[in-house]
Amino acid sequence: MSSQLLEEILEQILEATEWIERKCSYARCEDDFIDTEEGQEKLYSICIKLIAIDESLKNIDKITHNQLLSQYPEIEWKKIKGIRDFISHHYFDIDAGIIFDICQNHINPLKQTIQTILKDIAIQ
Repeated sequence: MSSQLLEEILEQILEATEWIERKCSYARCEDDFIDTEEGQEKLYSICIKLIAIDESLKNIDKITHNQLLSQYPEIEWKKIKGIRDFISHHYFDIDAGIIFDICQNHINPLKQTIQTILKDIAIQ
């Protein structure tokens, strides 16, 4: 496994979580994503970043033979890795409430865990 590649992927995920936090910061409720064209654009751009995170996590599993993420059970990795399928199969029917919930309740813990992983692999 290339530790440099792993670090690059983790850094990309970290950047994506920070980007999502910035884009979600204006939303006070799920309607903020659906009531205006600007809100809808933010919703769909957030979905694209969530897909990118999903794919990156799957790549981490491949290069670490499913050994790294399982060491951090505080995150529901399986649910995160299923978001691409949800978004891809329901693109025109995306539930803004689910995306709002992800932004409000799950992005920051994911960001913090990715930061921890980056620190942990730097020590090794």
